[in-house]
Amino acid sequence: MTHVAIIGAYGSAGVAVADKLADEDDVELTLVDNGEPGGGLCILRGCMPSKDVFSAAAHRFQTRHDHRVEGTPEVDLDAVVAQKDEHIANFAEHRRAAVERLSKRDNVEFLHGTGYFVDDHTVRVGNRDIEADYVVVATGSKPNVPDTPGLDEVEYLTSDDVLDATEFGDSAVVMGFGYIGVEMAPYLAEAGEMDVTVVEHDDRPLDEADDEFGDALIDVYREQFGIDVLTNTDETSVSPTDDGRVRLTAEHDGEEHEIEADQLFLFTGRRPATDGLGLENTPLEAENGWVGATMQARDDDRVFVVGDVNGREPILHVAKEQGHVAAENVLRHRRGDTLVEYENVHHHVIFSGLAVYPYARVGHSATSAREAGVDHHVFTREASQDGVFKTKNHPEGLARLVVGADGTVLGYQGFHLHADVMAKTMQVLVENAVDVRSVPDRAYHPTTPEILDGLFREAKETL
Repeated sequence: MTHVAIIGAYGSAGVAVADKLADEDDVELTLVDNGEPGGGLCILRGCMPSKDVFSAAAHRFQTRHDHRVEGTPEVDLDAVVAQKDEHIANFAEHRRAAVERLSKRDNVEFLHGTGYFVDDHTVRVGNRDIEADYVVVATGSKPNVPDTPGLDEVEYLTSDDVLDATEFGDSAVVMGFGYIGVEMAPYLAEAGEMDVTVVEHDDRPLDEADDEFGDALIDVYREQFGIDVLTNTDETSVSPTDDGRVRLTAEHDGEEHEIEADQLFLFTGRRPATDGLGLENTPLEAENGWVGATMQARDDDRVFVVGDVNGREPILHVAKEQGHVAAENVLRHRRGDTLVEYENVHHHVIFSGLAVYPYARVGHSATSAREAGVDHHVFTREASQDGVFKTKNHPEGLARLVVGADGTVLGYQGFHLHADVMAKTMQVLVENAVDVRSVPDRAYHPTTPEILDGLFREAKETL
């Protein structure tokens, strides 16, 4: 009998490991999680609650944005948070029920408590020591707080705090414009009706995108949400003001600037949640590169690390897939077989612009294809070229198709209405290496994918 302990069993990655290993008759599972109410990061603090609150702000934005509709509705933040809490409670209950069903199996035990290492493969939970053959760590991530001077002297809110906020000040200054800041800043502007200033270190956001997409996003944020995006700017310190506000000092083009606001928001990413895991009692060092593509810890071949905590790619679907790979590799390792590596096609969606203008990328961008030395063609189409976006009152944005010289669909990017829902279609084409000339040339519904039709036609004509 092989004993496997999973620390972080409520999360998506932990559940994925448990689901697979629970079917093995010769595997004994101990599931550990201290979650209250329990449910995992995505359910409690990630993609599900954020979509819930963003939807209310999106309704306000689209009403305000439409000249055919009179009046601008007010977002009831108490109602927004109450609905979010109700939905999340139901989702979390569903997750806990799934773990409870697993725990009723003869080979599975669930311990509700904090698990931490006391030596290489011994996990302590309360007054119990679990001696495991393998340990899977799936403890997720937490908001990252940078070491900017003065942060310990001011109040700030993270993305976790925003999800529970029922009131905001009149103005905001935002540190961090990665995917969290890109998603959160419009919510502050729309639902909170705040004057928002964002600090962006580079020329534009969306590091994984071709430049045109980051530029388009900045235009939409400035023009439609009234967000002041300060590019090529670095924060140097923060401090409280005499009237209880916050002052952010930043540098731009060698000059110092001061920005004052009612509230400071830290959207400076997330970091692996390894605090309190007792890693000091093991050979494990949680640093860049500490987990390989097999999900095996670099410093201990009987410890597997999955999901956000491994620092590789903090995305829900990736966490689940990593969990499946880790479970398979636990079984392979005990048999002495070669382990499999987790490989995935780039497949990201950022719910920018309150998910009215999402950014999606599948496979190669033009930049990544060029850097990889792939012989390719690039086709770009503005949303305004297709009447359907005009009739839906959102003609802003663009889409891009990358096709190999042999016709293989290599990648797609979109920043426009409904770009997110096109990602699955493009994933099928990219992962199956479909020749663009074999994509059916026919009309279909819904009609917003007409932007894809236009790209396919251009590619076929060129080839």
